[in-house]
Amino acid sequence: MQRTIRTFQIQNMKELKKNLLYWSNSFEVALWLDSNDYDQNYSSFDAVLAIEEFTAIQTDYENAFEKLKEFQTITQDYIFGYLSYDIKNDTENLSSNNFDGLHFDDLFFFQPQKILFLKGNTLEFQYLKIVDDEIEKDFETILTKTNTTASAPSEVNIKLRIHKDEYYQKVSKVLEHIHRGDIYEANFCQEFYAEDCKLDPVKAYLDLNEISEPPFATFFKKEHHFLASASPERYLKKEGSKIISQPIKGTAKRLVSVVDDQKIAADLYRDEKERAENIMIVDLVRNDLAKTAKKGSVTVEELCKVYSFKQVHQLISTVTSEIKQDVHPVDVIRDSFPMGSMTGAPKISAMKIIEKLEETKRGLYSGAIGYFTPKGDFDFNVVIRSILYNAENNYVSFSVGGAITSKSTPEKEYEECLLKAKAMKMVLTKKVSEPTY
Repeated sequence: MQRTIRTFQIQNMKELKKNLLYWSNSFEVALWLDSNDYDQNYSSFDAVLAIEEFTAIQTDYENAFEKLKEFQTITQDYIFGYLSYDIKNDTENLSSNNFDGLHFDDLFFFQPQKILFLKGNTLEFQYLKIVDDEIEKDFETILTKTNTTASAPSEVNIKLRIHKDEYYQKVSKVLEHIHRGDIYEANFCQEFYAEDCKLDPVKAYLDLNEISEPPFATFFKKEHHFLASASPERYLKKEGSKIISQPIKGTAKRLVSVVDDQKIAADLYRDEKERAENIMIVDLVRNDLAKTAKKGSVTVEELCKVYSFKQVHQLISTVTSEIKQDVHPVDVIRDSFPMGSMTGAPKISAMKIIEKLEETKRGLYSGAIGYFTPKGDFDFNVVIRSILYNAENNYVSFSVGGAITSKSTPEKEYEECLLKAKAMKMVLTKKVSEPTY
């Protein structure tokens, strides 16, 4: 489908981004993706904003991948959206019966009427013909847009769905499964939540992004559902026939002293337990990508490389493949979903165990959000380090998890969860002036 393209030069990109976000909040559907100028391989643009659906698909998990495949094939345009963790139930004999306070659709994608790409100092409008007469007016509005939120955010009283002692017990049960040989790794997650909470979702995103500045930041709105995400992790990207996966496993906190910070990063790189977590998932990703790859094309480009973010150091590996001819883009996703970094290994056994032990339906958390291009390329992040909000029932949620292996201890896993939860907690309790290191 043809789009009208117009470009404008921008002097203050930071201010423009803020204006774009508040402008996007006036629409029923909006999705913002921002790389925060992070120095990363395989980046296509600095940021993109997609708004106002022309066509869309929303569904539960039943036949979700086939419905998405049909929608992507027919549309032949940019489509933006998400796959929740629970569409795992579409491809395997699995279920999601835990408590859900957020009520997101299992899958949602939309063809935007308006797309705005940020590249360097350029803002590029790509509008469908039916709305291309609005480009000039929209640009003028964006340049002057400010926060117009009517109601002030309420105080947030964060609660734990799983308390500390119960968390220890549940991790011990995971370890029993590992020692029995049922699995050798599981990503066990817990929810932090608040009820009767009025939140300014754009402000929450801006604060979270300022604290973390990750390469896969996301703001998403669909009517009364919101996501503010500071994800550091790419799930899967397609560039022509090349597939790129970049799983994260292995975490260490940042320190104030440069010397101490460099030492803890070096220690992370050498840490046997953290490397074992990462390598197990790399093996799983290699197996997932091999399902759609040309024989012998699956390659580990980076293994356990330390990447540093404002709050944490992470071990990230990069696995690539060349897909076979005539493989549909959606099939590449289906054959690797959910991502191994959020499940464990073997994947199906791990998902069954964590479903029994976790207390909350994951929903969009640990799913994926991103886009397809008109040529069938795609890029999706992993929905972690994220605040989810339902403005209809005033429910706020963020979840964190960690990989449990034979070398794990409940105490250390709990400490890692609290480290990962720190940024979201700071935003919601308005303690954004704390050092972020």
